[in-house]
Amino acid sequence: MSMTLFERAFRPFFLAAGVFSMFAMGLWMAFSRSWIVPPRSTLGAVQWHAHEMLFGYAMAVIAGFLLTAIHNWTGIRTLFGPALAVLLGVWITARIALLIPGIDLQWVAAFDLGFGVLLVAATCWPLIKAGNFKQLAVISKLLLLVGANLAFYLGTLHADARSVHIGLYAGLYLELSLVLMISRRVLPGFIERSVATPFVARNRKWLDISVLALFLVFMLAELFFNQPLFTAFVAAILFVLHSLRLHGWYTREIWSVPLVWVLVLAYAFIILGFALAALVPLRSALALLALHAFAVGGIGMMTLGMMLRVSLGHTGRNVLAPPPGLWPVCALIAISALLRVLVPALLPEHYAMWIVLSQAAWILAFAWLVGLLTPLLLRPRVDGKHG
Repeated sequence: MSMTLFERAFRPFFLAAGVFSMFAMGLWMAFSRSWIVPPRSTLGAVQWHAHEMLFGYAMAVIAGFLLTAIHNWTGIRTLFGPALAVLLGVWITARIALLIPGIDLQWVAAFDLGFGVLLVAATCWPLIKAGNFKQLAVISKLLLLVGANLAFYLGTLHADARSVHIGLYAGLYLELSLVLMISRRVLPGFIERSVATPFVARNRKWLDISVLALFLVFMLAELFFNQPLFTAFVAAILFVLHSLRLHGWYTREIWSVPLVWVLVLAYAFIILGFALAALVPLRSALALLALHAFAVGGIGMMTLGMMLRVSLGHTGRNVLAPPPGLWPVCALIAISALLRVLVPALLPEHYAMWIVLSQAAWILAFAWLVGLLTPLLLRPRVDGKHG
């Protein structure tokens, strides 16, 4: 079993990400409702929650996805066996250390940043060896994520709130840019192959270039310039352009395929995030809802959907005929996002209740995910192939 678990990176990292996400959200629910007192540390409960969902949970999914994808892109085997176990161990150590009362944050930072550096090296080496330099654009985002995490730790160690803010928000937007990049590469093909009626997803080069450039402008404006009207204007344009892109990919038949609609809905939540960000100058409370549209609906739902799809495909299962227990996972994560973003926007008077229900739906979604994926990830491929 242990040998199988460490054959490919998606196996241990997706399993660890699922378990940790469930645990971390449960702790955040307990902290935010004052059911338990957070351990005394240099991080506040809110900072811990934001950091660990971005640089804990999401980074584990990114590690599993990229190391698996790079093997497919290059034909060169990425980390496996003891080396993969060590990388996972460094990630786990950082997660545990952040919850130890009174621990020296410099040691935590060393492990957490060390994980990022090791991951960058593990992804760069096979790409460079294979001469596949066009994929280094993905790795550049990974390197910037390490820089964002460094800014967070430096800000925390030196009580620099601005540096902490930049680190967390840069992490959010860099991960969102990765989600958008991967979505553009894979989602049109997923849709075309999954529907019964012949369908060709429409893509436009000018649109691809425009959304890439404007998202960079949006991110820099959010991080470094206090110009709310300009940022809102850019967000409004991104809302229109991404809506146009998704319209070109859309067909009603996706709603019969959970592994597709969960990804399309995640993309729709990112679009909703841009819409909410565009309205922030009119209603400042929408800023937090926009953030969670990006984080819960966009990154959360997309990573869960990709973990399902990659795990099924890379263990030899047919992604077009997934197990029947899969749809509740997708439904629960969608409910969590709706309760965290859309319902509070419409019924803000019950805000606290919606948050608790959203957290509960998130925990249930990942509990179901872990239950569904654990037998697949611990056992060899059903088709007898390696991996």
